[in-house]
Amino acid sequence: QGGFTWMLHEDYAAAERLLRQGMAILAERPSGAELALAMQADCGRPLAELRVDGGAAANGLLMQFQADLLGVPVVRPRILETTALGAAYLAGLAAGVWKNRGEIAAHWAQEQAFAPSQPRAAAEARLAQWQRAVRCTLTFAE
Repeated sequence: QGGFTWMLHEDYAAAERLLRQGMAILAERPSGAELALAMQADCGRPLAELRVDGGAAANGLLMQFQADLLGVPVVRPRILETTALGAAYLAGLAAGVWKNRGEIAAHWAQEQAFAPSQPRAAAEARLAQWQRAVRCTLTFAE
């Protein structure tokens, strides 16, 4: 049992590290959560959900962590690799396969949604802790 528990902790730590690396490489660059919150402030409306794609979106733990940090549902599509799919859709639109973007949007399907499960205060404390760790690391590097 001890080995299994250790593996779960290691998986969680790896997912958290991946998310946080994606969130902020340098202190001057906003984290993913900070960027989403800044966009929300700029548009004057609350973020209703975050739609994700790509290989990392397959990691449920990572998606749950993102939902907790942002405080909004994170929605994963049925088809994760959408870059090539988007290019194909645009080519099809140009070739007349689809009449408009609405026809293309009808092909999108949700695979899973991750609802926030942490109190906002806890999520904000974790983000502040991460930002402090980045600042300390950059200070140490000087």
